[in-house]
Amino acid sequence: MYIRPLSLTITDLAKSLGVSRKAVSAIVNERKSVTPEMALRLSQAFDTTPDLWLNLQRKHDLWCAMNANNDWRDVRQIYQGAEAGLL
Repeated sequence: MYIRPLSLTITDLAKSLGVSRKAVSAIVNERKSVTPEMALRLSQAFDTTPDLWLNLQRKHDLWCAMNANNDWRDVRQIYQGAEAGLL
């Protein structure tokens, strides 16, 4: 989202964030998730909000879960609260 358009290297970003190159590389290469602490650092560096970074991570995690397998589609519905107007 920001690294390529700003021509940043992982090393440059790590220095700016005050974290190790390994920490940034792990996030960029999808081996680690954005934590609340990292979201604070990223929001400060890019003039955004921590919520932006945490929501991006949450959406990514959900996409991965939905596409990893379809076992979740076999779950039997036991409550229809939304249809009953209860949610």
